[in-house]
Amino acid sequence: MDTIFALATAQGRAGVAVVRVSGPAAFECAEALCGPVPTPRKAVVRELRDGDGAVLDQALVLAFRGPASFTGENVVEFHLHGSIAVVAAVLQRLGQLPCRIAEPGEFTRRALENDKMDLAQVEGLGDLIEAETEAQRKQALRTVSGALGARIEAWRSDMIRAASLIEVTIDFADEDVPVDVTPEVQQILARVRADVAQELNGFEAAEMIRSGLEVAIVGPPNAGKSTLLNALAKRDAAITSQRAGTTRDVIEVRMDLNGLPVTLLDTAGLRDGEDEVEVVGIQRAIERAEAADLRVFLVEPEETLAIAPRQDDIVLAPKADVRTDGAPAVSGKTGDGVPELIAQISDQLAQRTRGAGLITHARHRAAMAAALDTLDDALRFVGAGAEHYDIAAEEIRTAIRSLEAVVGRIDVENLLDEIFSSFCLGK
Repeated sequence: MDTIFALATAQGRAGVAVVRVSGPAAFECAEALCGPVPTPRKAVVRELRDGDGAVLDQALVLAFRGPASFTGENVVEFHLHGSIAVVAAVLQRLGQLPCRIAEPGEFTRRALENDKMDLAQVEGLGDLIEAETEAQRKQALRTVSGALGARIEAWRSDMIRAASLIEVTIDFADEDVPVDVTPEVQQILARVRADVAQELNGFEAAEMIRSGLEVAIVGPPNAGKSTLLNALAKRDAAITSQRAGTTRDVIEVRMDLNGLPVTLLDTAGLRDGEDEVEVVGIQRAIERAEAADLRVFLVEPEETLAIAPRQDDIVLAPKADVRTDGAPAVSGKTGDGVPELIAQISDQLAQRTRGAGLITHARHRAAMAAALDTLDDALRFVGAGAEHYDIAAEEIRTAIRSLEAVVGRIDVENLLDEIFSSFCLGK
């Protein structure tokens, strides 16, 4: 196994930069840089020197003896002054020692291979690194903590017991078995099935938090859509003009709305287009609005558009600052009704993400849906009588394998390169 190293913090100037080394020769490489390796888990300030003995930097050095480390191997971290030149000099020196630069995600991959993390935790770590909002941070942290793996392990233990009860009956088929195991097996499988189904029901909400939600602002030309977008984004993200048809393409603005990741969409005014470009823009507006999680309609009372509001959409009249009819309205120009609109949007999106489960990736959903289908088959065969127990036992084992795939116990080698390719070198 090679010893690897990489910058574990972001590129560029910073107060502190961390360089990580992991592998069988980690302590040897550290000794070449800083002299005797510090006592594991005790921070020590040391001078780092090049091959000629010249000082490269004064750094905080931390050592971790495997398996009690992130990767499960011997690990040394150098907390350097965050100068580009200092980092480059230390990395150059490490490159002269018996270690090599890490590949993207290689530290985390070693943690997986050394049973320090399961695959769901690895994906959660990737989500945590990418998290931009509080809701994303909390959700990713739950996965990194191993909550999903713990649930799957509990289901796995229950299903192993159910399969064992059935197989004992099969083994003693020619003898009088004093206890009918069918009720207990059915109870176990039904309980696991209900739990798996509940997690699957929470996938859509969890995926919304991870990937973000879209809110489209829809209305006719000159309804103040772009002005409202700018008011919500608190910056001039869209060009505003009294001239109808100014917005030709969909303008997107990402923002954190009470902890939820939201992309606001400013769409072209819905009308009969006057030229080919506007027609294309209007068609795109309709398509994006139809696909959005929530739409805010700026439309006069009784006015109809090419798309109709859904039940949970927000419908307001435009230009609240000049209205006298008392209709619920909003004005991006003066801010009238904007706080109330933000509260409405937040409430709607909070309702849609309520009940988010632990599974956050399509891969998790596919594996758990397969497990659910197989559990249904197992329950059916168990209820069909002892002559079908052998089929039921095999269905239970198949369901176990489906759940094991979520945490990376089986059938995931072809996924690893894709998963780790999104990680930085220091992870």
